[in-house]
Amino acid sequence: MIYPIVKYGDAVLEKPAATITEFNDELRQLAEDMFESMYAAHGVGLAAPQIGIPKRIAVIDVTFKEDPSAKIVLVNPEIVHTEGKQTSNEGCLSLPEFRENVARPMKVTARAQDLDGKTIEVSGEELLARALLHETDHLNGKLFISHISALKRDLIKRKIRKLMKQGEWK
Repeated sequence: MIYPIVKYGDAVLEKPAATITEFNDELRQLAEDMFESMYAAHGVGLAAPQIGIPKRIAVIDVTFKEDPSAKIVLVNPEIVHTEGKQTSNEGCLSLPEFRENVARPMKVTARAQDLDGKTIEVSGEELLARALLHETDHLNGKLFISHISALKRDLIKRKIRKLMKQGEWK
């Protein structure tokens, strides 16, 4: 099932998501639906709050379907190690058409659970590091615009308010 992507302005995006305690077929189906929704929206990562579900699960595929073994499901992830620095253009499915340069660590390790509840660690560099941080931020109620200057953030928010008034941001 493809879920619509929730856009900036929806309260679910700015609240920490609930910890997942039940590992069952319903959770597995949610993960599959999240991959389907992410691919339909042309993304490389998706957190459950972005489809209106306030739970701590995120999916990532930085190969965008090219390598099925690269699909990552993170349940209740926490960032446990960062190293180095990179600055790159970043966007978000919940803020379509807005992109900004964001400084993030170059290497990242996240500890999470898999769909069976087993503890896993996922490490990545460059785009995967950025995706791990970006999706974990979503689960903590933060958007990538919290990592840019207040001036740029205010400009984006002002443009979105204008689009809302015009009925072009739903």
